[in-house]
Amino acid sequence: MVVLMAAALLSCAVTLAATDKLKELQSHFDRENHSGAKIKDLQKLGAAEFDLATQASKAGDFVAVGLIFEKYRDNVRQAYELLRKQEPDADHHPGGYRQLELQVRQGIREVEDTLLVAPEDVRPPLEIVRKDLIETDDALIRLLFPRRTKDPVKVPPAAGAKP
Repeated sequence: MVVLMAAALLSCAVTLAATDKLKELQSHFDRENHSGAKIKDLQKLGAAEFDLATQASKAGDFVAVGLIFEKYRDNVRQAYELLRKQEPDADHHPGGYRQLELQVRQGIREVEDTLLVAPEDVRPPLEIVRKDLIETDDALIRLLFPRRTKDPVKVPPAAGAKP
């Protein structure tokens, strides 16, 4: 009995420490006003959020998991908007765009892994987060790899030609 209580107490202490670290990382992320540093902070913050989401998932608290991933999505949006504002040309400054794209891709994987084990009633918010992250990832890919040529114009067949 004492061993179970000690294990439960240790588990609570670990969760509290993770929550405190997450709050510290979040406040540092919120204060940062340079896009490159904000993206690096997002990598640390994202890892902490993913760890906390995994712990909540193992505990069966999928409502908390949804809230964690929604906050992650909001952080990604913040970093993306700041990057677009400070470095609008991805061709000349691709580093931040690449780092953010890799981070978003990791976030998509984490959400998809969670969707596999989440109960049906909590999937819709996670699916919305997944969709939003995919849209951000697609936008980053388009900025990193813009089309260099125009789409070919289809020439209509001649009036007397056979198809």
